[in-house]
Amino acid sequence: MFPINETMGQYSELFMLLAAGTYTVAFIAFAWDLAKSSKALKSIDLKAAAASTSAGMSAKVPVGAGVGSSASRSAGSGEDRLSGPADRAERPSSYASGAVNGAAGQTADDSMRYGERRAPARVAVALTVLGAAIHAAAVLTRAVGAGRVPWGNMYEFLTTGAFLVAAVFLVALVRRDLRFLGTFVVGLVIIMLVAASVAFWTPVGHLVPALQSYWLIIHVSIAVLSSALFTLTFAMSALQLVQSHRQKTISAGGADKLGFMRLVPSALSLENLSYRINAIAFIGWTFTLMFGAIWAEKAWGRFWGWDTKEVWTFVIWVVYAGYLHARATRGWTGTRAAWLSIVGYLCVVFNFTIVNQFFNGLHSYSGL
Repeated sequence: MFPINETMGQYSELFMLLAAGTYTVAFIAFAWDLAKSSKALKSIDLKAAAASTSAGMSAKVPVGAGVGSSASRSAGSGEDRLSGPADRAERPSSYASGAVNGAAGQTADDSMRYGERRAPARVAVALTVLGAAIHAAAVLTRAVGAGRVPWGNMYEFLTTGAFLVAAVFLVALVRRDLRFLGTFVVGLVIIMLVAASVAFWTPVGHLVPALQSYWLIIHVSIAVLSSALFTLTFAMSALQLVQSHRQKTISAGGADKLGFMRLVPSALSLENLSYRINAIAFIGWTFTLMFGAIWAEKAWGRFWGWDTKEVWTFVIWVVYAGYLHARATRGWTGTRAAWLSIVGYLCVVFNFTIVNQFFNGLHSYSGL
């Protein structure tokens, strides 16, 4: 290995470390935003309850007592306080119309627009962008050091996959305000980077002949991108289950013990968006399966050979196909749809961890 390869590999590892540190600070900022926002919303609710109680008491005071006008002004000021610009930044339009009570303590509207958010959320997004930029430099220096695309082993797959998860999340932020997912998505990115560095680290090296094909770029790039989308929907489905349970608890008169979930859209909104993203990811996974078969014919002379990796790639396709079909035609909505989505992602994780490490097959030598 030439010295420049070793140097670029060292730079890559340094960038990976810096990216992980930046993501960790972003994770803390996202968590701080959820905690701080939840506390602020609780304070606003207490003021709203006090204003409502004051208004109810003033209605019982005789008109000539001289107190009603003062109490009314007090109640009115409370209403003005809740509908003012500052609180519209805290509460979206759904709150102003009283939907927060109708949706079991929900604060985010179904369009997932939150208006202005406080500094922690903006700082968290900025740090995630910085972390993704450093992460991209790490992936690129790894590619330069190896003289090829950085998808030749588990370490490279995980680090590249983690970068795409962060990139997909940031791109999604352009269209939807998904900052409530920041803690969970960035947390998954950190876990992937730690796992890559601790359990799967591999020095820069060349590919075996079977992998030296343009189909590596086509097949693996689509697989990584689809997995990144599945990671996003996994986080949404997990939040959907929590939000659904919380909404049922509040509707039944129970206490709201998960105040931060009020910044998360309703379970139905999460389910609908997760379904649409899963549909896109499923198309990508279909191409992954097709291009993998074409590559297998080029490399091994057959399209399908029931190799363990091939079987599990097909299993993932079947699970997500069942999810899309069940939800679209059989009425599998709510928690059942969320669990199917989660099972599909667990199959993805199993395929790229357990199958890669503990099952022998034609794909074993690649580290993928």
